[in-house]
Amino acid sequence: MRIFAPIALLYAALTLGAIPVGAQEISAEFRAELMEMRADDMRKLKVLKTAGDAVEIAFTDPAGAEHFLSDTNGMIRVVNFWATWCAPCREEMPQLSEMQTLLGGDDFQVLAIATGRNRLEGIERFNTEAGVDNLPILLDPQGALAAQYGALGLPLTVILNRDGQEIARLTGGADWISDSALSIIQAIIRLDG
Repeated sequence: MRIFAPIALLYAALTLGAIPVGAQEISAEFRAELMEMRADDMRKLKVLKTAGDAVEIAFTDPAGAEHFLSDTNGMIRVVNFWATWCAPCREEMPQLSEMQTLLGGDDFQVLAIATGRNRLEGIERFNTEAGVDNLPILLDPQGALAAQYGALGLPLTVILNRDGQEIARLTGGADWISDSALSIIQAIIRLDG
């Protein structure tokens, strides 16, 4: 039984580090500009060298309708995997809502996806208490989408370009309305046009 744990860890590490099919290089200039803007919590933002295709696994809304990340191709997306029981998630959700208010539109959208076991009543209560009224309730109840993005903990935030490819990620909580965070997102909107 002991031999399987190291093999499983090696497999997971190789899988997470693999370049997906359809991957494309991110320009050095684009990466350098984003890396230079990172400050405070945004220092944890990992700007990828190679972008990979978005995962096409369905997530749902409270009515059970299926959605895919590709439904919003054509805009920059900040995809945040969160849960009501996750303390850093609860702290950053109002900030993600404010980011949507400040930057949302035809070029940008925040997609906050509650992953794992989250009761709808709990999400609704949290949104009311936190004043989050501009983000749709999106659900990944089995955690399948989050798992495909390698979410080993929450929150996990993935930034997708207009083609649905991941270009950056941040594990853990962050201040999403800091000058650094807003500058990075505005630069991505501007540079990925």
